[in-house]
Amino acid sequence: MGLPEDFKKAQKDIRALDSLDTDKLLKLYALYKQGTEGDVSGKRPGMLDMKGRAKYDAWAKLEGTSENDAMKKYIALVKDLLA
Repeated sequence: MGLPEDFKKAQKDIRALDSLDTDKLLKLYALYKQGTEGDVSGKRPGMLDMKGRAKYDAWAKLEGTSENDAMKKYIALVKDLLA
């Protein structure tokens, strides 16, 4: 399998978990967004949108990470969580 196929498989595999803590969810979200869209774009959500702000900040921390590296890290994190 190639990287895009492994990435899609990891997206399906992670659904097998019932619950994840907030930090893991944010990390998965940020790696997914970086792997599919590249660096964060748009304005940072306002102070009252705490969830949106946390997601934006997690994604912004990965700025400069290549899409392939983000996909590889996403796959590795999913494998680690499922182990």
